[in-house]
Amino acid sequence: MEVFQGKASFKGVAIGKIAEMKKADTVVRRTHVDDVDAEIARYHAGKEMAQKEIMELHDKALKEVGEAQAEIFEVHAMFLDDFDDSVENIIREQNVNAEYAVATTGDNTAAMLAAMDDNPYMQARQTDVKDVADRVIRDMNGGSGSGNNFTEQVILVSDDLAPSETVQLDKSKVLAFVTRGGSTNSHTAILARTMNIPALCQTPVPANVDGKMGIVDGFKGCIIVDPDEETLKKYEEQAAAEEEKKRLLRELKGKETVTKSGRKIKLYANIGGIGDLNFVLENDAAGIGLFRSEFLYLQSNDYPTEEEQFKAYRTVAEMMAGKEVVVRTLDIGADKQVGYFNLDHEDNPALGFRAIRICLTRPEIFKTQLRALYRASAFGNIDIMFPMITSVWEVQQAKKYCEEVKKELHDQNIPFKDVPLGIMIETPAAVMIADELAEEVDFFSIGTNDLTQYTEAIDRQNQKLEKFFNPHHPAILREIQMTIDAGHRHNTWVGICGELGADPTLTEQFVKMGIDELSMSPSSILPVRKIIREMD
Repeated sequence: MEVFQGKASFKGVAIGKIAEMKKADTVVRRTHVDDVDAEIARYHAGKEMAQKEIMELHDKALKEVGEAQAEIFEVHAMFLDDFDDSVENIIREQNVNAEYAVATTGDNTAAMLAAMDDNPYMQARQTDVKDVADRVIRDMNGGSGSGNNFTEQVILVSDDLAPSETVQLDKSKVLAFVTRGGSTNSHTAILARTMNIPALCQTPVPANVDGKMGIVDGFKGCIIVDPDEETLKKYEEQAAAEEEKKRLLRELKGKETVTKSGRKIKLYANIGGIGDLNFVLENDAAGIGLFRSEFLYLQSNDYPTEEEQFKAYRTVAEMMAGKEVVVRTLDIGADKQVGYFNLDHEDNPALGFRAIRICLTRPEIFKTQLRALYRASAFGNIDIMFPMITSVWEVQQAKKYCEEVKKELHDQNIPFKDVPLGIMIETPAAVMIADELAEEVDFFSIGTNDLTQYTEAIDRQNQKLEKFFNPHHPAILREIQMTIDAGHRHNTWVGICGELGADPTLTEQFVKMGIDELSMSPSSILPVRKIIREMD
């Protein structure tokens, strides 16, 4: 038995036979040519065929995984268009065959991308460039793909997987992806997560594993080759337990979250990024109640651009297929520090420069995010939520920036929707003026983690105070009731998106309080749904 550690692109467990991905032979030799014009014509003929194939792959991906993921092949088409000058120049200047010119152009472009240490996204495009070059070379020679047709379900192992290869695979025959290269930022990793297939990258699997039994543990990020009997039995039991969870899911999926007396509750999911979407869909969430947008900033080396944010928000909106997606605007500060924000040191950051306070004093950052959100609203059902509100003035200022952004988009003929606006209720000040705040917004979402911290005057990051931190404190429950009552007086719906939302000991009490929505980690949705459906 051997264990090879890698990086998980998507969690899950798979048990089955290992199959090595067979790649098409694209070994290129340099040869001299006399008729350079004829060679350039050969290149353009191959390029035309490659363009057609790429668009077919785009259409296939569009049907299977949505518009945002199909953009992978728009990137391929872009790289292909950029090949012309270099390929033609190499052929003319060196009197060489088109295959060599294409391969050299692909290698040079990939090397340039590999050198972009400050841009992991572009670094990850190396595989895309090589895939495009290989495709043109094959098409110039009348070739086709690798032809991996599996007759049984397998754990697929490869040096790397190009997005086009991933899309063309029969997913019903693939238990898991394991690549020796690649990255969690690659388009292939994103596609694997979208396809709901366990995947590992950067895993040093030897070349002699084809046909052997394997176990992919996406939770630990490893593959076990030739597992012993005890290990195999343990994972078979784990797989059986996972199957039991799926059985529960199948029983509850599609059923309403409603009490026996007919009281309906919206059960939403909390997510930190696109990678969490499969868990949301698997657990049948009615929507997303908290998209923590700050993770786009935490995972970046610089301020994420409007385009980068737009793609992330649009992907979530599309994948949720019309279900509500509540996006919390930037909540940096306190325990979530980002170096490039250059925030000053604070003795008590929990009470300092954070969340809406940063947004209102750095409007260029705030408006970039708002533009991305409003643009993404044209592709689904997005709500915008402002965190750490303590006054009506803050809400009015945030709404003012929303109006400015909407006018800019309107003037530029960029489509958007007039989305619902909401706020986090996570300070005692917000609770006390909830009636006034409700007149300004469409919904409240109670952040019980910070509300407990600020109400009890306890730093929730201080481990020494853990025994004093009591989210069930009567004051917290009264604040929740006060917020619900104030919201309903003004026809404003009220939800909970903090940890208490998933606390099964409080589910029944929250429903009786009149809560409209509970948002939680995806894995908590079905157990909470079960409790609510059993209530009178």
